[in-house]
Amino acid sequence: MIESIDERVRRRLRELRLEQGLTLQQVSERALIDISMLSRLESGKRRLALDHIPRLAAALGVSADDLLGGAPASDPRVRGEPITRDGLTMWPLTNRAAGGLRTFKIRITNRRRRPPPRTELRVHDGHDWMYVLDGRMRLILGEQDLIIEPGEAVEFSTLTPHWFGAINGPVELIAVFGAHGERSHLHE
Repeated sequence: MIESIDERVRRRLRELRLEQGLTLQQVSERALIDISMLSRLESGKRRLALDHIPRLAAALGVSADDLLGGAPASDPRVRGEPITRDGLTMWPLTNRAAGGLRTFKIRITNRRRRPPPRTELRVHDGHDWMYVLDGRMRLILGEQDLIIEPGEAVEFSTLTPHWFGAINGPVELIAVFGAHGERSHLHE
């Protein structure tokens, strides 16, 4: 539930007052606000007026911005579910951003060892960036057939026909896809 500005100011008023060890009486005297009104403001039984904010902030020795206390920070954790498809399991490491880049941890199973015929290699707009963490990855990129070792990174235009898979055991990597690459690797 999102906290309203009124609720936030009431909460911050009480938090700041208690942090400083001040009584309602002390704050009411400093802010030139009747103690019963201050109590009702803090408890939500009376609505805050704009002219209360500077006086309450000054009484608490903080700025009006501190009293208004910006909206609570959103949860920074990425909570996307892993996607499994075609011998790949992909865990999102970034939240979805319209038109932006997305980062994934990918596990390639040993099941994904045979590339499709070269005539069926995927092509799409964008770029792919991959960094192999563990295992050996096979990357077919146009006419090239490459082995990518742990600690190696690759970057390529996805307009070049491409496929990637495992050589002789699972592979773990970090990949960065643009919107086109994400659709191609996750949804087609």
